[in-house]
Amino acid sequence: MVAKDYPIYLLIKRANCSLDEPSSRGCNSGRELEEPSTKRVKPLSRVTSLASLIPPVKAAPLKRIGQTLQRSISFRSDCRPEIMAPRPWGRQIPPAITKRRDSKLWSETFDLGLGHMLSSKEIKRQEAIFELSQGEQDLIEDLKLAKKAYRDPMLKLSIMMEHELNQIFGTLDSLIPLHEDLLSRLREARKPDGLTDNVGHILVDWLPCLETYNSYCSNQVAAKALLDHKKQDHRVHDFLQRCLESPFSRKLDLWNFLDIPRSRLVKYPLLLREILKHTANDHPDRQHLDEAINMIQSIVADINTQTGESECRYYKERLLYLESGQKDLLIDSSRILSCHGELKNNRGAKLHVFLFQDVLVITRAITQNEQLWYQLYRQPIPVKDLEWEDLQDGEMRLGGSIRGAFSNHERTKNFFRVVFRSGGQLQSHSFQASDAFNKQQWLNCIRQAKEAVVSAESEPARESQVDRVRQCAPPRDCLDCSMMDTTEDSLDLSTECPQT
Repeated sequence: MVAKDYPIYLLIKRANCSLDEPSSRGCNSGRELEEPSTKRVKPLSRVTSLASLIPPVKAAPLKRIGQTLQRSISFRSDCRPEIMAPRPWGRQIPPAITKRRDSKLWSETFDLGLGHMLSSKEIKRQEAIFELSQGEQDLIEDLKLAKKAYRDPMLKLSIMMEHELNQIFGTLDSLIPLHEDLLSRLREARKPDGLTDNVGHILVDWLPCLETYNSYCSNQVAAKALLDHKKQDHRVHDFLQRCLESPFSRKLDLWNFLDIPRSRLVKYPLLLREILKHTANDHPDRQHLDEAINMIQSIVADINTQTGESECRYYKERLLYLESGQKDLLIDSSRILSCHGELKNNRGAKLHVFLFQDVLVITRAITQNEQLWYQLYRQPIPVKDLEWEDLQDGEMRLGGSIRGAFSNHERTKNFFRVVFRSGGQLQSHSFQASDAFNKQQWLNCIRQAKEAVVSAESEPARESQVDRVRQCAPPRDCLDCSMMDTTEDSLDLSTECPQT
Protein backbone atom coordinates (compact mmCIF):
# COMPACT_ATOMS: atom_id res chain seq x y z
CA MET A 1 0.00 0.00 0.00
CA VAL A 2 1.37 3.38 -0.97
CA ALA A 3 1.05 6.46 1.22
CA LYS A 4 -1.57 8.17 -0.95
CA ASP A 5 -3.93 5.22 -0.65
CA TYR A 6 -3.89 5.17 3.21
CA PRO A 7 -6.86 7.64 3.75
CA ILE A 8 -9.04 5.52 1.41
CA TYR A 9 -8.03 2.42 3.41
CA LEU A 10 -9.19 4.08 6.62
CA LEU A 11 -12.59 4.95 5.16
CA ILE A 12 -13.16 1.37 3.98
CA LYS A 13 -12.03 0.02 7.35
CA ARG A 14 -14.42 2.27 9.30
CA ALA A 15 -17.30 1.26 7.04
CA ASN A 16 -16.64 -2.42 7.65
CA CYS A 17 -16.44 -1.92 11.41
CA SER A 18 -19.86 -0.25 11.52
CA LEU A 19 -21.43 -3.38 10.00
CA ASP A 20 -19.71 -5.81 12.38
CA GLU A 21 -20.70 -6.73 15.96
CA PRO A 22 -19.86 -4.09 18.59
CA SER A 23 -17.53 -6.53 20.30
CA SER A 24 -15.46 -7.22 17.18
CA ARG A 25 -11.76 -6.98 17.76
CA GLY A 26 -10.02 -3.95 16.38
CA CYS A 27 -13.24 -1.83 16.25
CA ASN A 28 -13.37 -0.20 19.66
CA SER A 29 -15.87 2.65 19.72
CA GLY A 30 -14.63 6.03 20.90
CA ARG A 31 -11.03 5.14 20.17
CA GLU A 32 -8.96 6.21 17.22
CA LEU A 33 -7.72 3.45 15.00
CA GLU A 34 -4.02 3.00 15.12
CA GLU A 35 -1.79 1.15 12.80
CA PRO A 36 -0.80 -2.23 14.25
CA SER A 37 2.50 -2.07 16.10
CA THR A 38 5.22 -4.68 15.95
CA LYS A 39 6.66 -3.63 19.32
CA ARG A 40 6.63 -6.16 22.18
CA VAL A 41 4.92 -4.73 25.24
CA LYS A 42 6.20 -5.74 28.68
CA PRO A 43 3.59 -6.83 31.24
CA LEU A 44 2.68 -4.25 33.86
CA SER A 45 2.92 -6.59 36.81
CA ARG A 46 6.17 -6.57 38.72
CA VAL A 47 7.99 -9.52 40.16
CA THR A 48 8.10 -8.85 43.90
CA SER A 49 9.66 -12.10 45.01
CA LEU A 50 11.80 -14.89 43.70
CA ALA A 51 8.83 -17.24 44.01
CA SER A 52 7.46 -15.81 40.76
CA LEU A 53 10.66 -16.83 38.98
CA ILE A 54 10.68 -20.43 40.19
CA PRO A 55 10.01 -22.76 37.27
CA PRO A 56 7.35 -25.44 37.62
CA VAL A 57 8.69 -28.63 39.17
CA LYS A 58 7.60 -31.99 37.89
CA ALA A 59 6.01 -33.37 41.02
CA ALA A 60 2.73 -35.01 41.88
CA PRO A 61 0.32 -34.93 44.83
CA LEU A 62 1.66 -36.58 47.90
CA LYS A 63 -0.21 -39.65 49.04
CA ARG A 64 -0.79 -38.63 52.59
CA ILE A 65 -2.18 -40.94 55.25
CA GLY A 66 -4.23 -40.17 58.32
CA GLN A 67 -1.74 -41.65 60.79
CA THR A 68 0.64 -39.38 62.65
CA LEU A 69 3.10 -40.01 65.43
CA GLN A 70 0.99 -40.88 68.45
CA ARG A 71 2.19 -38.08 70.59
CA SER A 72 0.15 -35.74 72.78
CA ILE A 73 -3.07 -34.49 71.19
CA SER A 74 -3.08 -30.89 70.06
CA PHE A 75 -6.41 -29.31 69.27
CA ARG A 76 -4.91 -26.76 66.91
CA SER A 77 -5.05 -29.01 63.82
CA ASP A 78 -1.39 -28.33 63.19
CA CYS A 79 -1.08 -30.79 60.35
CA ARG A 80 -3.99 -29.62 58.28
CA PRO A 81 -3.22 -27.52 55.19
CA GLU A 82 -3.45 -23.90 56.23
CA ILE A 83 -5.42 -21.48 54.09
CA MET A 84 -3.87 -18.11 54.69
CA ALA A 85 -6.23 -15.26 55.34
CA PRO A 86 -5.94 -12.34 52.90
CA ARG A 87 -3.84 -9.50 54.29
CA PRO A 88 -4.43 -5.81 53.53
CA TRP A 89 -1.02 -5.62 51.90
CA GLY A 90 -1.52 -8.80 49.90
CA ARG A 91 -2.26 -8.68 46.18
CA GLN A 92 -4.84 -11.10 44.84
CA ILE A 93 -3.25 -13.45 42.32
CA PRO A 94 -5.29 -15.73 40.10
CA PRO A 95 -4.72 -19.39 41.00
CA ALA A 96 -2.35 -21.28 38.77
CA ILE A 97 -2.94 -24.70 37.29
CA THR A 98 -1.81 -27.27 39.84
CA LYS A 99 0.74 -29.85 38.80
CA ARG A 100 -0.35 -33.27 39.97
CA ARG A 101 1.74 -36.37 40.40
CA ASP A 102 0.43 -39.36 38.51
CA SER A 103 0.09 -42.51 40.60
CA LYS A 104 2.37 -45.22 39.29
CA LEU A 105 1.90 -48.97 39.56
CA TRP A 106 4.49 -51.67 39.08
CA SER A 107 2.37 -53.43 36.47
CA GLU A 108 2.02 -50.20 34.49
CA THR A 109 5.65 -49.13 34.77
CA PHE A 110 7.22 -52.32 33.43
CA ASP A 111 5.90 -53.68 30.16
CA LEU A 112 6.30 -57.32 31.07
CA GLY A 113 5.15 -60.49 29.46
CA LEU A 114 5.27 -62.22 32.82
CA GLY A 115 1.70 -61.53 33.82
CA HIS A 116 0.60 -65.03 32.99
CA MET A 117 3.61 -66.51 34.83
CA LEU A 118 3.09 -64.74 38.18
CA SER A 119 0.42 -65.52 40.71
CA SER A 120 -1.98 -62.84 41.87
CA LYS A 121 -0.29 -62.80 45.27
CA GLU A 122 3.16 -62.28 43.77
CA ILE A 123 1.90 -59.43 41.60
CA LYS A 124 0.51 -57.73 44.72
CA ARG A 125 3.84 -58.26 46.43
CA GLN A 126 5.70 -56.60 43.58
CA GLU A 127 3.21 -53.72 43.66
CA ALA A 128 3.84 -53.22 47.41
CA ILE A 129 7.63 -53.27 46.95
CA PHE A 130 7.35 -50.81 44.07
CA GLU A 131 5.14 -48.53 46.19
CA LEU A 132 7.88 -48.47 48.85
CA SER A 133 10.47 -47.52 46.23
CA GLN A 134 8.25 -44.95 44.52
CA GLY A 135 7.41 -43.37 47.87
CA GLU A 136 11.10 -42.87 48.55
CA GLN A 137 11.53 -41.12 45.21
CA ASP A 138 8.55 -38.84 45.85
CA LEU A 139 9.85 -38.03 49.33
CA ILE A 140 13.28 -37.09 48.01
CA GLU A 141 11.72 -34.80 45.38
CA ASP A 142 9.61 -33.05 48.01
CA LEU A 143 12.54 -32.56 50.40
CA LYS A 144 14.65 -31.07 47.63
CA LEU A 145 11.72 -28.88 46.60
CA ALA A 146 11.35 -27.54 50.14
CA LYS A 147 15.00 -26.54 50.11
CA LYS A 148 15.12 -25.15 46.57
CA ALA A 149 11.77 -23.38 46.40
CA TYR A 150 11.43 -22.14 50.00
CA ARG A 151 14.58 -22.09 52.10
CA ASP A 152 17.15 -20.94 49.54
CA PRO A 153 15.01 -18.12 48.04
CA MET A 154 14.00 -16.79 51.48
CA LEU A 155 17.65 -16.72 52.51
CA LYS A 156 18.77 -15.10 49.25
CA LEU A 157 16.04 -12.45 49.40
CA SER A 158 16.67 -11.84 53.13
CA ILE A 159 13.03 -12.58 53.86
CA MET A 160 14.16 -14.44 57.00
CA MET A 161 17.39 -14.55 58.93
CA GLU A 162 19.59 -17.60 58.52
CA HIS A 163 19.19 -18.70 62.14
CA GLU A 164 15.39 -18.48 61.79
CA LEU A 165 15.45 -20.67 58.69
CA ASN A 166 17.73 -23.13 60.48
CA GLN A 167 15.18 -23.37 63.28
CA ILE A 168 12.21 -23.85 60.93
CA PHE A 169 13.84 -26.36 58.56
CA GLY A 170 15.81 -28.15 61.27
CA THR A 171 17.86 -31.10 60.02
CA LEU A 172 15.86 -31.47 56.81
CA ASP A 173 19.01 -31.50 54.64
CA SER A 174 20.40 -34.53 56.47
CA LEU A 175 17.32 -36.60 55.58
CA ILE A 176 17.84 -36.36 51.81
CA PRO A 177 20.99 -38.54 51.50
CA LEU A 178 19.47 -40.99 53.97
CA HIS A 179 16.49 -41.70 51.71
CA GLU A 180 18.60 -41.55 48.56
CA ASP A 181 20.61 -44.41 50.02
CA LEU A 182 17.51 -46.58 50.52
CA LEU A 183 16.21 -45.76 47.04
CA SER A 184 19.56 -46.73 45.52
CA ARG A 185 19.55 -50.06 47.36
CA LEU A 186 16.00 -50.86 46.29
CA ARG A 187 16.78 -50.10 42.66
CA GLU A 188 19.89 -52.26 42.75
CA ALA A 189 17.82 -55.15 44.08
CA ARG A 190 15.39 -54.83 41.16
CA LYS A 191 16.15 -57.10 38.23
CA PRO A 192 16.18 -55.86 34.63
CA ASP A 193 12.74 -57.40 34.11
CA GLY A 194 11.33 -55.34 37.03
CA LEU A 195 11.05 -58.14 39.59
CA THR A 196 12.43 -57.80 43.12
CA ASP A 197 13.02 -60.98 45.09
CA ASN A 198 14.16 -59.78 48.51
CA VAL A 199 13.97 -56.44 50.33
CA GLY A 200 13.89 -57.51 53.98
CA HIS A 201 17.66 -57.64 54.40
CA ILE A 202 17.97 -54.18 52.85
CA LEU A 203 15.52 -52.73 55.35
CA VAL A 204 17.11 -54.44 58.34
CA ASP A 205 20.46 -52.86 57.44
CA TRP A 206 18.97 -49.43 56.64
CA LEU A 207 16.32 -48.84 59.33
CA PRO A 208 18.77 -47.90 62.14
CA CYS A 209 19.53 -44.75 60.11
CA LEU A 210 16.04 -43.48 60.98
CA GLU A 211 17.28 -42.50 64.44
CA THR A 212 18.26 -39.28 62.68
CA TYR A 213 14.57 -38.43 62.83
CA ASN A 214 14.80 -37.93 66.60
CA SER A 215 16.26 -34.44 66.30
CA TYR A 216 14.06 -33.50 63.34
CA CYS A 217 10.75 -34.50 64.94
CA SER A 218 11.71 -33.07 68.34
CA ASN A 219 12.31 -29.70 66.68
CA GLN A 220 8.93 -29.52 64.96
CA VAL A 221 7.00 -27.90 67.82
CA ALA A 222 9.41 -24.96 68.02
CA ALA A 223 9.65 -24.82 64.22
CA LYS A 224 5.87 -24.58 63.79
CA ALA A 225 5.59 -21.88 66.45
CA LEU A 226 8.30 -19.77 64.80
CA LEU A 227 6.82 -20.23 61.33
CA ASP A 228 3.37 -19.13 62.53
CA HIS A 229 4.94 -16.08 64.13
CA LYS A 230 6.93 -15.14 61.02
CA LYS A 231 3.80 -15.31 58.88
CA GLN A 232 2.75 -12.05 60.51
CA ASP A 233 5.53 -10.39 58.50
CA HIS A 234 4.00 -9.22 55.23
CA ARG A 235 7.11 -10.19 53.22
CA VAL A 236 6.99 -13.75 54.54
CA HIS A 237 3.23 -13.93 54.02
CA ASP A 238 3.53 -12.61 50.46
CA PHE A 239 6.27 -15.08 49.56
CA LEU A 240 4.44 -18.10 51.01
CA GLN A 241 1.20 -17.02 49.38
CA ARG A 242 2.84 -16.83 45.96
CA CYS A 243 4.38 -20.25 46.47
CA LEU A 244 1.03 -21.69 47.51
CA GLU A 245 -0.55 -20.37 44.32
CA SER A 246 2.28 -21.65 42.11
CA PRO A 247 1.96 -24.98 40.26
CA PHE A 248 4.90 -26.62 42.00
CA SER A 249 3.27 -26.44 45.46
CA ARG A 250 0.35 -28.75 44.56
CA LYS A 251 -1.80 -26.67 46.94
CA LEU A 252 0.48 -27.58 49.84
CA ASP A 253 1.86 -24.87 52.09
CA LEU A 254 5.36 -24.83 53.55
CA TRP A 255 4.39 -26.65 56.73
CA ASN A 256 2.93 -29.52 54.71
CA PHE A 257 6.33 -30.02 53.10
CA LEU A 258 8.10 -29.82 56.45
CA ASP A 259 5.72 -32.41 57.90
CA ILE A 260 6.19 -34.89 55.02
CA PRO A 261 9.12 -36.73 56.67
CA ARG A 262 7.08 -37.40 59.82
CA SER A 263 4.18 -38.68 57.74
CA ARG A 264 6.54 -40.95 55.84
CA LEU A 265 8.00 -42.30 59.06
CA VAL A 266 4.67 -43.59 60.36
CA LYS A 267 3.84 -45.10 56.99
CA TYR A 268 6.77 -47.52 57.00
CA PRO A 269 5.08 -50.09 59.29
CA LEU A 270 2.05 -50.12 56.99
CA LEU A 271 4.16 -50.57 53.87
CA LEU A 272 6.22 -53.39 55.37
CA ARG A 273 3.12 -55.20 56.61
CA GLU A 274 1.64 -54.98 53.13
CA ILE A 275 4.75 -56.58 51.63
CA LEU A 276 4.74 -59.27 54.33
CA LYS A 277 1.04 -59.92 53.76
CA HIS A 278 1.71 -60.98 50.16
CA THR A 279 4.92 -62.91 50.93
CA ALA A 280 4.62 -66.69 50.99
CA ASN A 281 5.30 -68.46 54.27
CA ASP A 282 8.24 -70.35 52.81
CA HIS A 283 9.75 -67.27 51.13
CA PRO A 284 13.32 -66.53 52.35
CA ASP A 285 12.44 -62.82 52.69
CA ARG A 286 9.76 -63.39 55.31
CA GLN A 287 12.08 -63.66 58.32
CA HIS A 288 13.86 -60.42 57.46
CA LEU A 289 10.54 -58.63 56.94
CA ASP A 290 9.35 -59.71 60.40
CA GLU A 291 12.57 -58.38 61.89
CA ALA A 292 12.26 -55.12 59.94
CA ILE A 293 8.68 -54.56 61.16
CA ASN A 294 9.74 -55.03 64.79
CA MET A 295 12.61 -52.61 64.26
CA ILE A 296 10.51 -49.85 62.71
CA GLN A 297 7.85 -50.15 65.40
CA SER A 298 10.50 -49.75 68.09
CA ILE A 299 12.07 -46.79 66.29
CA VAL A 300 8.72 -45.02 65.85
CA ALA A 301 7.83 -45.62 69.51
CA ASP A 302 11.17 -44.17 70.63
CA ILE A 303 10.83 -41.11 68.40
CA ASN A 304 7.25 -40.71 69.59
CA THR A 305 8.39 -40.62 73.21
CA GLN A 306 11.21 -38.16 72.60
CA THR A 307 8.99 -35.90 70.50
CA GLY A 308 6.36 -35.83 73.23
CA GLU A 309 8.93 -34.96 75.87
CA SER A 310 10.33 -32.21 73.64
CA GLU A 311 6.86 -30.75 73.16
CA CYS A 312 6.26 -30.85 76.91
CA ARG A 313 9.54 -29.04 77.63
CA TYR A 314 8.80 -26.41 75.00
CA TYR A 315 5.48 -25.39 76.53
CA LYS A 316 6.76 -25.54 80.11
CA GLU A 317 9.43 -23.03 79.11
CA ARG A 318 6.69 -20.78 77.67
CA LEU A 319 4.76 -20.49 80.93
CA LEU A 320 4.79 -17.12 82.72
CA TYR A 321 4.04 -16.87 86.43
CA LEU A 322 2.57 -13.72 87.92
CA GLU A 323 3.81 -14.71 91.37
CA SER A 324 6.11 -17.33 92.76
CA GLY A 325 3.21 -19.05 94.54
CA GLN A 326 1.85 -20.18 91.16
CA LYS A 327 4.87 -22.37 90.48
CA ASP A 328 4.11 -26.01 91.03
CA LEU A 329 6.51 -28.92 91.32
CA LEU A 330 4.02 -31.06 89.41
CA ILE A 331 4.63 -28.87 86.34
CA ASP A 332 8.40 -29.16 86.62
CA SER A 333 8.25 -32.94 87.05
CA SER A 334 5.83 -33.54 84.15
CA ARG A 335 7.37 -35.19 81.10
CA ILE A 336 4.14 -35.74 79.18
CA LEU A 337 1.73 -33.18 77.73
CA SER A 338 -1.52 -35.11 77.32
CA CYS A 339 -3.35 -32.36 75.44
CA HIS A 340 -3.60 -28.61 75.12
CA GLY A 341 -5.64 -26.09 73.22
CA GLU A 342 -7.87 -23.05 73.30
CA LEU A 343 -11.06 -23.07 75.37
CA LYS A 344 -13.45 -20.34 76.51
CA ASN A 345 -14.79 -19.75 79.98
CA ASN A 346 -18.42 -18.92 80.76
CA ARG A 347 -17.74 -15.23 80.13
CA GLY A 348 -16.37 -15.87 76.65
CA ALA A 349 -12.73 -15.17 77.52
CA LYS A 350 -10.24 -17.21 75.51
CA LEU A 351 -7.97 -19.41 77.58
CA HIS A 352 -5.21 -21.83 76.65
CA VAL A 353 -5.42 -24.94 78.81
CA PHE A 354 -2.62 -27.48 79.25
CA LEU A 355 -3.19 -30.95 80.64
CA PHE A 356 0.21 -32.17 81.73
CA GLN A 357 0.97 -35.56 83.17
CA ASP A 358 -0.04 -34.66 86.73
CA VAL A 359 -1.47 -31.16 86.61
CA LEU A 360 -4.02 -29.02 84.72
CA VAL A 361 -2.76 -25.51 83.93
CA ILE A 362 -5.08 -22.69 82.83
CA THR A 363 -3.36 -19.82 81.02
CA ARG A 364 -3.94 -16.84 78.78
CA ALA A 365 -1.90 -16.51 75.59
CA ILE A 366 -0.01 -13.22 75.42
CA THR A 367 2.61 -11.73 73.12
CA GLN A 368 5.79 -10.49 74.74
CA ASN A 369 8.91 -9.42 72.88
CA GLU A 370 7.25 -10.61 69.68
CA GLN A 371 6.98 -14.11 71.13
CA LEU A 372 3.94 -16.09 72.23
CA TRP A 373 3.83 -16.88 75.95
CA TYR A 374 1.26 -18.41 78.27
CA GLN A 375 0.50 -16.49 81.46
CA LEU A 376 -1.03 -18.50 84.30
CA TYR A 377 -4.65 -17.52 84.78
CA ARG A 378 -5.45 -19.65 87.83
CA GLN A 379 -3.57 -21.79 90.30
CA PRO A 380 -2.53 -25.15 88.75
CA ILE A 381 -4.85 -28.05 89.60
CA PRO A 382 -3.41 -31.48 90.50
CA VAL A 383 -4.94 -34.18 88.31
CA LYS A 384 -5.43 -36.46 91.34
CA ASP A 385 -7.85 -33.89 92.84
CA LEU A 386 -9.65 -33.26 89.56
CA GLU A 387 -13.22 -34.25 88.80
CA TRP A 388 -15.13 -33.43 85.62
CA GLU A 389 -18.69 -33.08 84.44
CA ASP A 390 -20.14 -33.10 80.93
CA LEU A 391 -22.69 -30.28 80.73
CA GLN A 392 -25.69 -30.64 78.46
CA ASP A 393 -26.27 -27.99 75.80
CA GLY A 394 -28.24 -25.09 77.25
CA GLU A 395 -27.41 -26.01 80.83
CA MET A 396 -24.65 -23.42 81.19
CA ARG A 397 -25.55 -19.82 82.11
CA LEU A 398 -23.19 -17.28 80.60
CA GLY A 399 -21.78 -14.34 82.54
CA GLY A 400 -24.36 -14.39 85.33
CA SER A 401 -28.10 -14.94 85.55
CA ILE A 402 -29.16 -11.77 83.70
CA ARG A 403 -26.88 -12.26 80.71
CA GLY A 404 -27.55 -15.98 80.73
CA ALA A 405 -31.29 -15.41 80.49
CA PHE A 406 -30.85 -13.58 77.19
CA SER A 407 -28.18 -15.83 75.71
CA ASN A 408 -28.99 -17.95 72.71
CA HIS A 409 -28.61 -21.71 72.55
CA GLU A 410 -25.50 -21.58 70.34
CA ARG A 411 -23.54 -19.79 73.05
CA THR A 412 -24.32 -22.46 75.62
CA LYS A 413 -23.19 -25.48 73.63
CA ASN A 414 -20.18 -27.78 74.14
CA PHE A 415 -19.49 -26.90 77.79
CA PHE A 416 -17.87 -29.09 80.42
CA ARG A 417 -16.85 -28.39 84.00
CA VAL A 418 -13.83 -29.38 86.09
CA VAL A 419 -14.22 -29.48 89.87
CA PHE A 420 -11.56 -29.73 92.57
CA ARG A 421 -11.18 -29.10 96.29
CA SER A 422 -8.66 -26.52 97.47
CA GLY A 423 -8.18 -25.57 101.10
CA GLY A 424 -11.37 -27.30 102.11
CA GLN A 425 -13.43 -25.37 99.57
CA LEU A 426 -14.93 -26.76 96.40
CA GLN A 427 -13.96 -24.81 93.28
CA SER A 428 -14.86 -25.25 89.64
CA HIS A 429 -14.08 -23.97 86.15
CA SER A 430 -16.44 -24.16 83.18
CA PHE A 431 -14.94 -24.46 79.70
CA GLN A 432 -16.49 -24.28 76.24
CA ALA A 433 -14.92 -26.31 73.44
CA SER A 434 -15.09 -25.39 69.76
CA ASP A 435 -17.40 -28.31 68.93
CA ALA A 436 -18.80 -31.55 70.34
CA PHE A 437 -15.88 -33.65 69.09
CA ASN A 438 -13.35 -31.29 70.64
CA LYS A 439 -15.19 -31.43 73.96
CA GLN A 440 -15.21 -35.21 73.91
CA GLN A 441 -11.47 -35.22 73.26
CA TRP A 442 -10.90 -33.10 76.33
CA LEU A 443 -13.09 -35.29 78.51
CA ASN A 444 -11.33 -38.42 77.28
CA CYS A 445 -7.90 -36.91 77.98
CA ILE A 446 -8.90 -35.82 81.48
CA ARG A 447 -10.34 -39.24 82.26
CA GLN A 448 -7.25 -41.04 80.98
CA ALA A 449 -4.91 -38.72 82.89
CA LYS A 450 -6.89 -39.27 86.10
CA GLU A 451 -6.88 -43.05 85.60
CA ALA A 452 -3.11 -43.00 85.03
CA VAL A 453 -2.51 -41.03 88.24
CA VAL A 454 -4.82 -43.25 90.28
CA SER A 455 -3.22 -46.36 88.84
CA ALA A 456 0.29 -45.08 89.64
CA GLU A 457 -0.73 -44.29 93.22
CA SER A 458 -2.58 -47.55 93.79
CA GLU A 459 0.33 -49.78 92.75
CA PRO A 460 2.69 -48.71 95.57
CA ALA A 461 -0.24 -48.72 98.00
CA ARG A 462 -1.21 -52.25 97.00
CA GLU A 463 2.36 -53.48 97.36
CA SER A 464 2.64 -51.78 100.76
CA GLN A 465 -0.58 -53.39 102.00
CA VAL A 466 0.59 -56.81 100.83
CA ASP A 467 3.81 -56.38 102.81
CA ARG A 468 1.93 -55.22 105.90
CA VAL A 469 -0.47 -58.17 105.83
CA ARG A 470 2.41 -60.59 105.42
CA GLN A 471 4.30 -58.99 108.30
CA CYS A 472 1.27 -59.13 110.57
CA ALA A 473 0.30 -62.73 109.76
CA PRO A 474 0.36 -65.07 112.82
CA PRO A 475 3.13 -67.68 113.13
CA ARG A 476 2.84 -70.87 111.11
CA ASP A 477 2.59 -73.03 114.26
CA CYS A 478 -0.76 -71.42 115.02
CA LEU A 479 -3.65 -73.86 114.50
CA ASP A 480 -5.84 -71.32 112.65
CA CYS A 481 -2.99 -70.50 110.35
CA SER A 482 -2.61 -74.01 109.02
CA MET A 483 -5.61 -73.55 106.73
CA MET A 484 -4.64 -70.02 105.53
CA ASP A 485 -3.68 -69.32 101.91
CA THR A 486 -1.05 -66.60 101.98
CA THR A 487 -0.58 -66.14 98.22
CA GLU A 488 -0.74 -62.51 97.04
CA ASP A 489 -3.84 -62.98 94.91
CA SER A 490 -5.86 -64.40 97.79
CA LEU A 491 -5.10 -61.64 100.30
CA ASP A 492 -7.92 -59.29 101.24
CA LEU A 493 -6.18 -55.98 101.00
CA SER A 494 -9.14 -54.13 102.45
CA THR A 495 -8.39 -55.59 105.90
CA GLU A 496 -6.11 -53.47 108.05
CA CYS A 497 -3.47 -55.12 110.14
CA PRO A 498 -4.36 -55.06 113.84
CA GLN A 499 -2.27 -52.69 115.92
CA THR A 500 -0.05 -54.28 118.51
